[in-house]
Amino acid sequence: MLGLDMGLTHLAIDSSGTKEPNPRFLKKASANLRRKQKAVSRCKKGSKRRAKARLKLAKAHQRLANARADFQHKLSRQLIDENQAVIVETLKVKNMLKNKKLSKHIADASWSGVIEKLEYKAKAQGKHLIKIDQWLASSKTCSCCGHKLEELSLKVREWQCPACSVRHDRDIDAALNIKAQGILKLKAAGLSVSANGGKRKTSHALAAA
Repeated sequence: MLGLDMGLTHLAIDSSGTKEPNPRFLKKASANLRRKQKAVSRCKKGSKRRAKARLKLAKAHQRLANARADFQHKLSRQLIDENQAVIVETLKVKNMLKNKKLSKHIADASWSGVIEKLEYKAKAQGKHLIKIDQWLASSKTCSCCGHKLEELSLKVREWQCPACSVRHDRDIDAALNIKAQGILKLKAAGLSVSANGGKRKTSHALAAA
């Protein structure tokens, strides 16, 4: 059982404390893409040179897409192979892309691509991808005692719970809360979660606590 929080500095942060760095494929390829785009702009419309320049630009974009997809396939394969259930938030990426400062970084991270690959790989192996409510305050809730902060700035990466004094890494705390909500959903679906994080079918559905 693994809770998974998605981010920009780290692409994926799981409930065991593992953080997967964000490869930032677009940022790495941006200089090359700009150079090839300028080459296209300098060529006369309809010329053979422009056609060749456009082909080179298209190939650069394709290499970028392939590199991102390859990374996502490997990451999703590892997560599904090592767990019976992976729990993620329901992300409204279209709404997030309205943030002009972060839209390019969010598009480059391609969280929806990761989740899509997790989903069909889980289905193929008879495992589970659990999506929880998008309104869960996963980052602002203490995973130890359940205390919820009224506000938590995005700049704050660590915080101390005022109720139980436990200090949290924001992202790992979010992943732990995501996992806890996923366990409730599994129980409500009639799956009993064992102490070691596995699960088994029960003879009757268990109500979510």
